[in-house]
Amino acid sequence: MSGAIFRPGEWYERLAKPWWRPPRWLFAPAWALLYLTIAISGWLLWRRAGFIEPAFAIYGVSLCFNAAWSGFFFGLRRPDLAFADIILLWLSIAATMLVFHPLEPQAAWLLLPYLCWVSFAAMLNFTIWRMNRQAAAL
Repeated sequence: MSGAIFRPGEWYERLAKPWWRPPRWLFAPAWALLYLTIAISGWLLWRRAGFIEPAFAIYGVSLCFNAAWSGFFFGLRRPDLAFADIILLWLSIAATMLVFHPLEPQAAWLLLPYLCWVSFAAMLNFTIWRMNRQAAAL
């Protein structure tokens, strides 16, 4: 979400990155597909339970952690804070899946690709942070 505001830029290009990092062009279509599944998941739960359902609070917290990540990593140039955020994001996605499942199982399962991608992104975030301790502090 906030990736449109906080773009990678020169700072990110100068960082050392692991050989297994996907090509840059893959991130936009991957996130587009993930945002679609996140939205459909929320719509399915809303259709079943409405916005009054407390599960939407966890869903909303997850979206906030998602939005914050780009600001931490690219905006503040703080992979360490971004890593803390992505761990909280991962936990909030898992919690969302747990509370959605009894209400609308399909809504929960639609979040599984998101959880998998965030798991991969967390490993990438951590690796870039560790490979660039000096550059990350600048």
